[in-house]
Amino acid sequence: MYEYISGRVADLTPAYAVIDSAGVGYYLNISLQTFAEIEKQTEAKLYVHFVVREDAQILFGFFTQAEREVFRRLISVSGVGPSIARMVLSTYSPSELANIISSENAVLLKNVKGLGLKTAEKIIVELRDKMTGITSSSTAGAVPDEGILYEALAALSMLGFSRSASDKVVRTIIKDNPGLSVEDVIRQSLKKL
Repeated sequence: MYEYISGRVADLTPAYAVIDSAGVGYYLNISLQTFAEIEKQTEAKLYVHFVVREDAQILFGFFTQAEREVFRRLISVSGVGPSIARMVLSTYSPSELANIISSENAVLLKNVKGLGLKTAEKIIVELRDKMTGITSSSTAGAVPDEGILYEALAALSMLGFSRSASDKVVRTIIKDNPGLSVEDVIRQSLKKL
C-alpha cells in the first residue's frame, strides 16, 4: 500500500518519527538504526511497512530498503511480531544480522531485549537460507574480525550505550589494534564512551 513517505521531520524520538508530507503527519515506528540515520536531518525519506491488526493500523519506517526487507523476513518467522523485529533491528544492522544468522550464533542473537534463546534459534533456522543479498551502507569500512565487533557492540548495548556511538568507537579500536580480545575491546571502549 505505501512504498515510502518523504517530507519534513516534524517530530523524532528513538522509537518513532513523524514525517510531515504535504501537510499530513505520518507517525512511523522506527528502529534505532533509522533514528541514527535521520536524527540530524530536517527532511527524510522512509520506506514503509504497513501492519493492519484488528485493533490498530501501524506504520513502520526504515531508512533503507534492506532494513525493511530484513524486518519483513523477521516477522515471517512464527512468534516474531513487529515489536520484536524492530528491537532486533535496533540492536543489529541488516548486514550484522545476516552475519549472525549465517554463523548460527543464537547466543549473540538472544542478547536482543525480549528475545529468548528458542526464538533466536527459530529465527536462525527459518532465515539462514533467506538472508543472502542483504546489504547495507553499514558494511562499508567493515573490520577484519566481525565476530569481535558484534560481541563488543552487543555487550555495550546491554550496558546501555547508544549503538551509533559504540559502533564508531569499537570499529576504531579494532582497526587501530588488530588482534585484541573481545574483553580488551570492551574495556578500551568503556574508557572512550
